[in-house]
Amino acid sequence: MRTLAIGDIHGGLKALQQVLVKANVTTKDTLIFLGDYVDGWSESAQVIEFLIELSKTHQCVFVKGNHDLWCEDWLRTGKGEAVWEMHGGNETKESYLHFSEEEKQKHVTFFQQMLPYYIDTKNRLFVHAGFTSMHGIEKETFKMNYYFDRTLWEMAITMDKRIEKNSELYPNRLKHYNEIFIGHTPTTRYSSTLPINAINIWNLDTGAAFTGSLTIMDIHTKEFWQSQPVKDLYPDEIGRNKS
Repeated sequence: MRTLAIGDIHGGLKALQQVLVKANVTTKDTLIFLGDYVDGWSESAQVIEFLIELSKTHQCVFVKGNHDLWCEDWLRTGKGEAVWEMHGGNETKESYLHFSEEEKQKHVTFFQQMLPYYIDTKNRLFVHAGFTSMHGIEKETFKMNYYFDRTLWEMAITMDKRIEKNSELYPNRLKHYNEIFIGHTPTTRYSSTLPINAINIWNLDTGAAFTGSLTIMDIHTKEFWQSQPVKDLYPDEIGRNKS
């Protein structure tokens, strides 16, 4: 039995299907998805449909990302924020053209059932973006940080790795959890298409929305598998800014 964490998908159904095969995922595995299932490549609606079906045969945990928040709002109200449309929302709208209202409502329900974060029995935290409270994620007052915060990651990646957890210099935010798994901030911003570890945080957003690949990681062994660069699986698409 494995517990596998999956980074940001951004409408890349082909990449998701490919990496599930590469990782040899079975029904014995627990799958923890870190959010941002939609917006970017052309198959956002199809990704959601696939995940709904996958959850019927596999043990899945779905954490919500900021793009999922935006998409859910559009599906529910028919109105999408301009910032969402500019960052993959228009591609998501197109992916829903042939979906019925009943099917869209099923997807709304799926989005509404997603978790803002997840803490497992080994005190490992899974959240899309981050949190700011020094008392831990449960004490966060501004809940949107679960979906948008980058300060948690920016703090961790600039820390001196020689600072030990029992040191007064070690940030209180990081003391509450054995490990933290996030997405949201592409590792391609740091010239890497691989997962990056900073202190006790693992960033699994390996740039699938841009020039990178989709990543699955075994959270126990840290072995990981990656799809082809997603842009190679959708060579005819412009989609989001893929620079």
